[in-house]
Amino acid sequence: MSEHPNALLEKEEEVERKSPEVKKVEGEPTAAFKGASWAALLIGTAAYLIGLFNAGMELNEKGYYFAILIFGLYAAISVQKTVRDKEEGVPVTNIYYGVSWLALVIAISLMAIGLYNAGSITLSEKGFYGMAYVLSLFAAITVQKNIRDTQQAREKSN
Repeated sequence: MSEHPNALLEKEEEVERKSPEVKKVEGEPTAAFKGASWAALLIGTAAYLIGLFNAGMELNEKGYYFAILIFGLYAAISVQKTVRDKEEGVPVTNIYYGVSWLALVIAISLMAIGLYNAGSITLSEKGFYGMAYVLSLFAAITVQKNIRDTQQAREKSN
């Protein structure tokens, strides 16, 4: 049995009225992308820190890897911000721009050198730390970008 065409239209309109409206601001990242970025940051950093806590390293070696994580996260966010500022015409001094890139290169290099020379951990552990580190850096950049995009989109919509 087929229903009358008007009945189908009425059902569609009823469904549309019942559907919650999601207020989407132009240029704002989706909630799914924001959530995925935060999840990647939390998972990457938590995995790195849990691995570090459980590692059979001396405390000074654990401190070295912790400091590299914090330094790398800050440097990655700083690079993302300065690159975006320059792209949008926001004044950024060349010295800060250069220092941001240099800090990121140094942080990644220190991690690579530390893992290469670490005799107390297995190759699989080295891979684990390297991947958790890179995931954390990338996620920090993405989270910072999402925050900035959201802020700018909301400012434009007001």
